[in-house]
Amino acid sequence: MTERSSRVVVARKLTRRVGRDRAGAFLAEGARAVGEALAAHSAGRFRVREVFATAERAGRLQTPAGVPVRTVTDKAAASLSETVTPQGLVAVCELPAVTAADALAQRPALVAVLLGVSDPGNAGTVVRVADAAGAGAVLFAGDTVDPYNGKAVRASTGSLFHLPVARDRDAIGVLRACRDAGLRLVGADGHARDDVDTAAVQGELSTPTAWVFGSEAHGLPPEVSAELDTSLRVPIYGDAESLNLATAAAVCLYGSARARRHGR
Repeated sequence: MTERSSRVVVARKLTRRVGRDRAGAFLAEGARAVGEALAAHSAGRFRVREVFATAERAGRLQTPAGVPVRTVTDKAAASLSETVTPQGLVAVCELPAVTAADALAQRPALVAVLLGVSDPGNAGTVVRVADAAGAGAVLFAGDTVDPYNGKAVRASTGSLFHLPVARDRDAIGVLRACRDAGLRLVGADGHARDDVDTAAVQGELSTPTAWVFGSEAHGLPPEVSAELDTSLRVPIYGDAESLNLATAAAVCLYGSARARRHGR
């Protein structure tokens, strides 16, 4: 297939959010992401519709039954890529119909909520961190970047296929769903009076928690802060002005994970 082939043209529309929403699908690019997508397909957690691969990649690829592999030219593969150095391997994955209620149905003990986050790299990295910390779900609430944006998918390094990820424009509704699932709502706020370390020592992080992370530039809006049980900051011991969102999220989520594992 060439870059002008109808299937390639249709798949290329998935690089834009409007195209993803209309088709109910997104792209996963590269050996790691495609491998994780296919594993999730085999486990019944995701559905991969098809895979586009260059001849070199196609010859080494093993896919589950029912997932067609379309051999494409290097130029066609590059047209589907959003990276500087295309890897020649792209999967078309079905958007999962996961609601916040679905993601919280098993009453996870640790959840990350992204609210008003605009940077896809940060968003994808938070999904990766949440997965690594043992979180049970990641919720994208309000006017937050699409988790199936190409950069966000790449930044998650496959974690997007490991745990429930839900999107909901109703930010307050998401927070209340977390509370109904037995989660304490804790906002990450660089200006909060109390910090993560102190809260951990006092045993505040051992309870089921939904960490709420806001906009990189503006933080959490007042109407969201009003819904929270508390807010905590990551302490800065050196001269850095602040931490970026993904790094702060790692400190917060691991603080909760460590507290639960060690009973404090």
